[in-house]
Amino acid sequence: MATPRRAQLDDKTDISDARVVIVEARFYDDIQDALLAGAQAELDAAGVGYDILSVPGALEIPAAIAIALDAAKKNGRPYDGAVALGCVIRGDTIHFEIVSMESSRGLMDLSVSRSVPLGNGIITVNNEEQAWERAQADKLNKGGDAARAAIQMIRIKRKLAKP
Repeated sequence: MATPRRAQLDDKTDISDARVVIVEARFYDDIQDALLAGAQAELDAAGVGYDILSVPGALEIPAAIAIALDAAKKNGRPYDGAVALGCVIRGDTIHFEIVSMESSRGLMDLSVSRSVPLGNGIITVNNEEQAWERAQADKLNKGGDAARAAIQMIRIKRKLAKP
């Protein structure tokens, strides 16, 4: 397996008042706890506030993010970004392909159509061992990676919005 390369991003655009919504699929509770811990640690370190919403599975994540974005905007406290967290493990049917591809497509469509800084932390794996390798903060930390992606995209959006 290739070693992940996490480039140090030197963008220091102030995002101390940023808020994100974390939407997590609670299909595999223990794995999800690890993904969530990684994301929370990164957001806390960056001083970014967040709310957490739980949904049954990965297919529900894009819709829940869209609902949360709309509700937060309506209530006068809009989110600056979102983090999607979940785990899809291959089974004996094509359901794995449907869930992994459609949840990813839904997130990409949402991010691009609404210009929403979004970190995709839905891991798609062949087995539980691979899931743990990706979920744990002392391993690949894909929850943390998703939060870092959202943080950087928020910085980019703010930097480009300045006159």
